[in-house]
Amino acid sequence: MGTDKRARQKANRDRARQERIRKQKFTKVRNRGLLFGLGIPAIILALFLISNFVMKDSTPAALVTDPLSAETDATLPGKAITGKTPCPKADGTEARVTTFEQAPTMCIDPAKSYTALFETNQGLIEVALDTKKTPNTVNNFVTLSRYKYYDTSFIFRTDVNLDIIQGGGATNSDSPGYTIKDEGTGFTYKTGDLVMARSSGADSGGGQFFFVTGPKASVLDSQGTYVTFGSVTKGLDVTQKILGMSAGEGALGGAPSTPVKIISVTITEK
Repeated sequence: MGTDKRARQKANRDRARQERIRKQKFTKVRNRGLLFGLGIPAIILALFLISNFVMKDSTPAALVTDPLSAETDATLPGKAITGKTPCPKADGTEARVTTFEQAPTMCIDPAKSYTALFETNQGLIEVALDTKKTPNTVNNFVTLSRYKYYDTSFIFRTDVNLDIIQGGGATNSDSPGYTIKDEGTGFTYKTGDLVMARSSGADSGGGQFFFVTGPKASVLDSQGTYVTFGSVTKGLDVTQKILGMSAGEGALGGAPSTPVKIISVTITEK
């Protein structure tokens, strides 16, 4: 077989391979766009960029990385704890746990001060946790954080009508496997608050939360039943930036135009 003919056949095989990769990525992005509530313009832009990237890149197929898969494929489940939930180590060495049979017992010292540092792919958010008014809610959040429950989770809701961003899972249906009791009523909501999310029923919170990023959340004051358990001390601009990424309306008021991942939540105490 002539050298020119072999070269043409190789070129044809390469083009066919690149086309298969492009189609696979097209399908992946389209499906993820639907899952995360992306706006149509954002989906079209993502598809355009990926199509051009694949067709122009010379990397072998096995090494071509989908930039969205790095965000979404990381949400693999951790270990499960059955029976009583033991208090996690405070040094950050616990294995990741994502399913619990029982709510934790009191693991924190309410006389101490606790700070949560959210590392997200959009920046850092630091929160002072309120152990005086809401020790049980803080204890729940600290325990989940030290079990790395929130690591590789997402901010999946951006509601511009309420000025809130919600996270603690991949979707609003994610749960650690238990619920906790509401710790008080009559809350009012101001910019920078970290608040437990729950369903419409009482005592239905578990692992999800929301940040108040602006004044519109005050419409929730008439209910006052969502437990505020912390306040942002650094990174309020990051929460507002995430709200600004909202891609239109959705079942929960909207979602970020691109995935917003919580890489880790680190707890310090003093």
